[in-house]
Amino acid sequence: MKLLVILAVGLRPKDLAHAPVLQGLANHGFAAPLATVFPAVTCTVQATFLTGLLPRGHGAVANGWYFRDLAQVMLWRQQNRLVRGEKLYEAARARFGTRTAKLFWWWNMYAPGVDWSVTPRPEYHADGLKKPGLYSEPPDLQARLQQQLGPFPLFDFWGPRAGLASTRWIVDCALAVAREHDPGLLLAYLPHLDYDHQRYGPDDPRSVQAVRDLDAHCARLIELARERQAHVVVLSEYGIEQAVRPVFLNRLLHERGLLRVQETSHGQLLDCGACRAFAVADHQCAHVLLRDGGDLGPVREVLAKVPGVARVMDRAQQQELGIDHERSGELVCVAEPGHWFAYHYWLDEARRPDFAPTVDIHRKPGYDPAELFVDPKIAFPKLKVARVLAKKLLGFRYLMDVIPTDPSMVKGTHGRLYDDDAAGPVFVCSDRSLARDRVAATDVKELCLSLLGR
Repeated sequence: MKLLVILAVGLRPKDLAHAPVLQGLANHGFAAPLATVFPAVTCTVQATFLTGLLPRGHGAVANGWYFRDLAQVMLWRQQNRLVRGEKLYEAARARFGTRTAKLFWWWNMYAPGVDWSVTPRPEYHADGLKKPGLYSEPPDLQARLQQQLGPFPLFDFWGPRAGLASTRWIVDCALAVAREHDPGLLLAYLPHLDYDHQRYGPDDPRSVQAVRDLDAHCARLIELARERQAHVVVLSEYGIEQAVRPVFLNRLLHERGLLRVQETSHGQLLDCGACRAFAVADHQCAHVLLRDGGDLGPVREVLAKVPGVARVMDRAQQQELGIDHERSGELVCVAEPGHWFAYHYWLDEARRPDFAPTVDIHRKPGYDPAELFVDPKIAFPKLKVARVLAKKLLGFRYLMDVIPTDPSMVKGTHGRLYDDDAAGPVFVCSDRSLARDRVAATDVKELCLSLLGR
């Protein structure tokens, strides 16, 4: 049997009230709250969906982590081998001979068992120029798709412009791959709802409209699945709650003399290897790395008193949430409801690093949702962007410094585990025979395999 799996980021059970097509799919089959894993962030949850393992098993403890041997924080890596355990598509090929298309899901490079893959891969030129790009398997797939569909809208996939255009292109991509190659398992990642939930808050009217738009594009994929007599699963990695306040753990550690920076001509850089303690901030989870085990007690005591910190877990306590892995911090912080951890570590705005007001997901040592906004302090943002783009087109060096470094404007966040199922993630399936009251993230792999085996 064939299976379409749509990952609709940020979709909650309560959002189905604004999504008639998805609600119809649920009425035909079933919908249930999805019991996700901690931290409830993209890379961790997708790794669990694919392997059926907790973070202690697959090793994706966040959207990135501190690579101790390199003394570097690296986020948003795509290499499939970073995730341990047998993946869904590997099991599907071994059991059923299934051919898989994996489109914009994470851990999408060099994945055994995947026949067709497409993932964002910007091109970085030697002169500093950054251009939109894709990576695909086979290598010519991305070129053929972009010739057919137009260039992939990278700047609509992340950044201040991020929105519906990226979802539309990915749906077009999925339809094109399905019609040309007819994969038995099609994994498609639709991102735009997540952006508006974080920008405006999950219950803002603009976010409700984003749900309606998501529903319309899911309808296109679901119709194709029906034509091909394929099962359909629609699920999300996490729910999103209203954001109240960012929490700056690194600034506190800096003030206490535990975090060290390197002074450079382009601002202060976090000097991870020289720090006694620093935090890799990722939404409502923060991995705190310690150079000396003797600092564990004092640092824990400091962090536990910070407003907005619900819990500080040592390695033994991390076992409760299945995040006790060598890649995790010696301490892991969980945010209070409505709070989230910002990566900012500098104490003087005049010494901020030059990448701070830019969209730069790889140089920032933590997640920065402020990249979804244009700095409101810029009087004429379109004029400034046009001026910078003119420099780019003329071949001059440029800095697209239009992002706010005050993240208080972020209105939606996620990462902690919720008590309210309606605000968490959702699992929708076209086959009623598999219905249950709740679906665990660790069960998604086997549920998908059972659908493929029918």
